Amino acid sequence: MSWTRTCSERGAADPATLRAKALELLARREHSRLELRQKLVQRGFASTDIEPVLDALAAEGLLNERRYAELYACGRADKGYGPLRIARELRERGIAQDVVQQALATLENDWPRTLRTLHRKRFQALIPVDAAGRLQQTRLFRQHGFTLDQIRHLFETLT
Repeated sequence: MSWTRTCSERGAADPATLRAKALELLARREHSRLELRQKLVQRGFASTDIEPVLDALAAEGLLNERRYAELYACGRADKGYGPLRIARELRERGIAQDVVQQALATLENDWPRTLRTLHRKRFQALIPVDAAGRLQQTRLFRQHGFTLDQIRHLFETLT
């Protein structure tokens, strides 16, 4: 049994219905253009009908990828993720590289604090005493998307 409705049930040729569904999705949270297109296709709307609606929403400022990227980056940084991982996730969601860089630039001064908070949470602020401990902590920080320079700076400030 499929829970998505088909075009025939939804009246895919009706732009008002398509716009209403897009607005309903945007009312819940910000979406990138790619995410919104995918969700509308999943709900049975034709790709050819979706693009003009997305263009209109973008022209009205209701679909704004810069705003989406900033909100997404702030939310992920608050959860302890670094710039490399956030940049990759934003690109996967169809955000242009220049928009990604602008969103991450607003958080440039927050990365050391975010990394210290993650270190305190995961390692109870313990300074690695040997190479194995340092490697373990570095591996976790890299998985969270921090650069080696940021990690090196953290270790230098801890000692």
